[in-house]
Amino acid sequence: MLSNQLHNGLETAKLLWSRIPNSEDGEVDGGSLLRNSNRNTVESLDYEVIENYAYREEQAQRGKLYVGYYVAVKWFLALLTGIGTGLAAVFINISVENFAGWKFALTFSIIQRSYFAGFVIYVLINLILVFSSVYIVTHFAPAAAGSGIPEIKGYLNGLDIHGILLFRTLIGKIFGSIGSVGGGLALGKEGPLVHTGACIASLLGQGGSSKYHLSSRWLQVFKSDRDRRDLVTCGCAAGVAAAFRAPVGGVLFALEEVTSWWRSQLMWRVFFTSAIVAVVVRTAMGWCKSGKCGHFGSGGFIIWDTSDGQEDYSFEELLPMAVIGVIGGLLGALFNQLTFHITYWRRNYLHKKGNRVKIIEACLISVITSAISFGLPLLRKCNPCPESDHDSGIECPRPPGMYGNYVNFYCGKDKEYNDLATIFFNTQDDAIRNLFSAKTIHEFSAQSLLTFLVMFYTLAVVTFGTAVPAGQFVPGIMIGSTYGRLVGMFVVNFYKNLNVEEGTYALLGAASFLGGSMRMTVSLCVIMVEITNNLKLLPLIMLVLLISKAVGDAFNEGFYEQQARLKGIALLESRPKYQMRNMMAKEVCRNQKVVSFPRIVKVADAVSILQSNLHNGFPVIDHVRNGETLVIGLVLRSHLLVLLQSKVDFQHSPLPCDPAGVSKSIRHNFSEFVKPVSSKGISIEDIHLSSDDLEMYIDLAPVLNPSPYVVPEDMSLTKVYNLFRQLGLRHIFVVPRASRVVGMITREDLLIEDSEDPASVELHSTSGASSI
Repeated sequence: MLSNQLHNGLETAKLLWSRIPNSEDGEVDGGSLLRNSNRNTVESLDYEVIENYAYREEQAQRGKLYVGYYVAVKWFLALLTGIGTGLAAVFINISVENFAGWKFALTFSIIQRSYFAGFVIYVLINLILVFSSVYIVTHFAPAAAGSGIPEIKGYLNGLDIHGILLFRTLIGKIFGSIGSVGGGLALGKEGPLVHTGACIASLLGQGGSSKYHLSSRWLQVFKSDRDRRDLVTCGCAAGVAAAFRAPVGGVLFALEEVTSWWRSQLMWRVFFTSAIVAVVVRTAMGWCKSGKCGHFGSGGFIIWDTSDGQEDYSFEELLPMAVIGVIGGLLGALFNQLTFHITYWRRNYLHKKGNRVKIIEACLISVITSAISFGLPLLRKCNPCPESDHDSGIECPRPPGMYGNYVNFYCGKDKEYNDLATIFFNTQDDAIRNLFSAKTIHEFSAQSLLTFLVMFYTLAVVTFGTAVPAGQFVPGIMIGSTYGRLVGMFVVNFYKNLNVEEGTYALLGAASFLGGSMRMTVSLCVIMVEITNNLKLLPLIMLVLLISKAVGDAFNEGFYEQQARLKGIALLESRPKYQMRNMMAKEVCRNQKVVSFPRIVKVADAVSILQSNLHNGFPVIDHVRNGETLVIGLVLRSHLLVLLQSKVDFQHSPLPCDPAGVSKSIRHNFSEFVKPVSSKGISIEDIHLSSDDLEMYIDLAPVLNPSPYVVPEDMSLTKVYNLFRQLGLRHIFVVPRASRVVGMITREDLLIEDSEDPASVELHSTSGASSI
């Protein structure tokens, strides 16, 4: 069904645009993913270790030297992930800053003679950049559209979403972000950087991309989805660390927002990766200070230093700060709801008309955004510059360009500035720096801030969901800092306190909107502290985050959760639903028909079952002497397909070849069963069998998992949910109550010393009383 609808969608697009290239196998765009989203088409990842006899034999052959090598490779790949993500972030930032710098330099040189000509050039440059971005996404990497965080969150939650970690997705994400952000759209590059880091980590984990001949067998060490998942987690943290120059915030973001499973060893590697990113970014910025990076300068990487701002705050200010939290929760919840409905309409109606419509839509939004950012400042009257303060280091008017306050735009006198152009006709990073700036009281008028808030909020809602890489961190900071500064202006006028800085309230407003929209707390708090370099504001940031999250939760889900639901990504949240407490495991699988395999299965029967069922795991049963059936394990669909394709396990007899020991009949190593991340793996349609092959038999004992997780049928669904999610399972057996107990394991039985002999451990655990 998925492949048919994807094929139909491509055929429709070809009629509209005849030069559409063939999509890569396994790649699904957001629209087709949504249209095909249902519980029967969701495929999960095998985060559980399949302890079949091939795996056990491989583990038995490994010595301490190999284990040390395996651990060293994990750290080495974490190092490469940090370096690669840092270099990708440097490349994106330098490219965006240079494109923006050339754009503004050319525009301002032309408007000295003609504002209309400058407007035309400004619109055309933005249009070309946005067109390049949307063209790359629609024709080369459909999975690169959007932020990518909901998809990565789904992957780390255990869902196999095809196409999101391909090499072409990485390329599309990098160059698409340069075009969309450099083109002045109301989007950010922070979400795409998280996706970029995840793609780099995934490609390193599988040894590169074989399709583009960029692979190395020396890196092809990871043979399980669990190890790849850990490395992708490192990539997500590296993306945040690179985007915000916030290594600790990156670690906490991975822990709080995207991962569903965590352990202390992973914490070390994630922290190490983020630290490497910080070193790479710092080195690049030091190198660029010599002027070798063109227009890239202090406005490049996001860091808005507010350490010279407000030194302290009074008790009376807590009330307006709490109001900022409430406003952030309300506007954040409204933003989530509006983007959800608009994106739903866009995916189900507008984008179904083909790629040409996607391109026209993005270009139209680019023209509207350019017209608003250029035209609205022309309608504002310029203000006279305040008295200059040499100690503040702020010049008025500053020549219009990439960085600084008090921009002179369409002003009749030299000593005047346009406050709306200071935040509108500027890059987003520099506009936020202007809003956060200290010692600039009365720089912005309330009318200008309110105009910018309404227009940019509307543009951010409409722009998100177009077929370009899009992040929402920086647009959220811009929206929040605008109404935060408005509240700060009110506090300055009401309390008549000269120690109040409007930039401080802008910072709190930014934190409140992100908390009200994305519903992050700990990681967002640390990120805001790291990017502003002001630890004194930590209690206030915590206050507004808690309030905004509480207010937002009263209305809807977080931004990424809603987008994941919109795309059909079935996330298992951290808490089970309340109604699960009154349900039992057997109630969920009551209407299911269990399809099982015998231990010795005829090839024709195996092919028939695989063709008629989409299940990815099957129980394997065997008959004992008294005629009763015994469940002996679980076999995966992917393992069965490997057996059918290789044919080396085919046998003429319907009896086990080696009833006493199945390990002697193993003809595969564990690496043969590993499915690459960048493809769907083997399909039953790819296997061609002759009539003689169909009459053969296969013994499934060597490849089945003899120890799957099992729960009793009357276990509460809440306990099953927690077990399933916390262990990262893909399948779990529901069985009747056991008739007898073999033994009982307590904490004491699990406290095994490294030097203990297995025989002595067994003797110790059976002789001592279980008192713990």
